[in-house]
Amino acid sequence: MSLADHPSDEQSTVEQPQQRRSRWSLRRRILTTFATGAIFMAVLLAVTTYGLASSNVVQQRDQTSVETTKRNAQITQTALRGPAATAQPALDALAAFGVNNALVWYSNEWHASGNYEPIALPQTLVDRVIEDAVPARMVANVEDDPHIIVGWPLANDGAFFGFFSLAEVDSALSSVRLSLYIAGGLTLGLSVIAGAFAARRAVRPVADAARAAKSIAGGRLDTRLNPEKDPDLGVLAESFNDMAEALEQRVERDARFASDVSHELRSPLMTLEASIEVMESRRSEMPERARAAVDLLRSDVTRFRTLVEDLLEISRFDAGAVPLNLDDLRALQFVEQAIGVSSAPNTLLVSEARVDGLIIYGDRRRLARVIANLIDNARIHGDGEAKISLEVPTHSGHAKQLLHIAVEDHGPGVPQHERALVFERFARGVAAGRRSSGDGSGLGLALVAEHVRLHKGRVWVEDRRDGQQGARFVIELPAEEIEVV
Repeated sequence: MSLADHPSDEQSTVEQPQQRRSRWSLRRRILTTFATGAIFMAVLLAVTTYGLASSNVVQQRDQTSVETTKRNAQITQTALRGPAATAQPALDALAAFGVNNALVWYSNEWHASGNYEPIALPQTLVDRVIEDAVPARMVANVEDDPHIIVGWPLANDGAFFGFFSLAEVDSALSSVRLSLYIAGGLTLGLSVIAGAFAARRAVRPVADAARAAKSIAGGRLDTRLNPEKDPDLGVLAESFNDMAEALEQRVERDARFASDVSHELRSPLMTLEASIEVMESRRSEMPERARAAVDLLRSDVTRFRTLVEDLLEISRFDAGAVPLNLDDLRALQFVEQAIGVSSAPNTLLVSEARVDGLIIYGDRRRLARVIANLIDNARIHGDGEAKISLEVPTHSGHAKQLLHIAVEDHGPGVPQHERALVFERFARGVAAGRRSSGDGSGLGLALVAEHVRLHKGRVWVEDRRDGQQGARFVIELPAEEIEVV
């Protein structure tokens, strides 16, 4: 069943990567957690510290104001006990002690010791101190400056009022706020640095595991993680190494099995080929039905031999025992020769003029096998003759070029979602089923991909560019430009 039969599934496969990309990385989440925690703690400590400092400073200022007012009121009371019937002796006494922030109510009149006016006194405070003869305090603005005003009742219906500015308290609290801002900023900066360091240390084992997994996926099955001293990370490294070890053993067993089976099959295969040659030598003595059976047997044995050879080649790739005999190959001449020794030597070849000045550095036998396999694939699965095009992509540079070898057929083509599947071993997807006629081994395109990878190139399949039905297999190989003499 193809993916096209389920558009909702295909849509979900498109949306899921977008959702994954929109999520934050682990490193960013750790850093954000540290920064958020630092901001929360900094704000909490700042608010708590400022609240305690403000409360203590204001309380101390308030207590000092009450004690000072009480002392000054006693000085005033003592001065008013003299024979004079005015408040002047009291004002002189206050001046002698440096008091210049007071108002005295005496003999139904206001007397100032300083620059404060009676209008600055709240009426509620005046009534409570003078009328009720009860000491009281109140915070009020005097000329837009907050003050603590303390009233103290005196004998003979008098009262003393002291003014204490809170400007110094505000200045001190401003300094505290500035210090808390600086401390909060430093705390946040240090937390971000610590968070980045912690995120790096936390993500490092994951990154190491990702690199190791990528290395294993690239064929280096002996890749392992270094043991970790941390007990939690040690479990991760140990589990990963156990998995890699089991995977390596499994792949080695499969490779040995395929190699052993291929070698074991060569002996009966040679016997079969010899038997067929004997039967073909006496072909004239056979009836028509026997001749048809011999032809069918010859076709199957030939296909069987191709399968065994491909299995042996694949086993060499898995074992890492694929030596390359590299030579400088003139691109155009080499492709012409590879076509000439293929199963379809009359395949049409179209080349750009620039290709004549390119050479590729590769193994002649293996690259010829790549072209032959693609021609066989087009011949088996395509309707009609194949076409090979040699092109130089326009995005490549001048010193070093890229060469594209494209093989086009007239078959049903390969759907988008199966274009990577066709290069897998024995792949049988929807397209593979349509494109299979029973003549292929199922390993031809897999060998193409392996050979091209060894030459630091890549291969892919796409639609024909002329709009006709069919598939276009493209090999991209590094090349160099030489001067044509």
